[in-house]
Amino acid sequence: MKRLIDIIGSLLLLLILFPVISITVLLIRQKLGSPVLFKQERPGLNEETFFVYKFRSMTDERNENGELLSDDVRLTSFGKVIRKLSLDELPQLWNVFKGDMSFVGPRPLLVEYLPLYNKRQAKRHNVRPGITGWAQVNGRNAISWKEKFELDVWYVENQSFWLDMKILFMTVKKVFTSEGISQEGQATMKKFEGKKD
Repeated sequence: MKRLIDIIGSLLLLLILFPVISITVLLIRQKLGSPVLFKQERPGLNEETFFVYKFRSMTDERNENGELLSDDVRLTSFGKVIRKLSLDELPQLWNVFKGDMSFVGPRPLLVEYLPLYNKRQAKRHNVRPGITGWAQVNGRNAISWKEKFELDVWYVENQSFWLDMKILFMTVKKVFTSEGISQEGQATMKKFEGKKD
């Protein structure tokens, strides 16, 4: 049932939000240039990797060694607006339609984090990752990694249709209030370092 809702819901939203998606594409191309999409490999259900899609919100500025500058330098005021309104997440509707993701589930994190998880934290991969999740509506990037993983695992152990509906309604509220977009002192959130966190 959840997969059916994901397929129908993502297809409908892609059609309904097509004008918003088109305008966002044009603005990103004008403000940040090409490519418009940010693509990165992430682990999903059962730790199988897939490419997650997002709209770009950062520049490609690099230092003299060709390395990307820090997030806080590359995140422009336009990029902050994109993130505040969660417009950067819209391409993930395609990931939901394809079956890589669900509307609700633990957020897909970096592949490099996989060997850093303890046995309990790794349970977050027992379900499809989501565009939004229990950790997103209970602090998003403003909470610690330990808190985030506890919330993710709690969702895995307690998931239900009604919990998903609650999370979706809470997500809409969070988008309008723009809570928890970044961790204090960070453009987004500091990297996970395993036992240190």
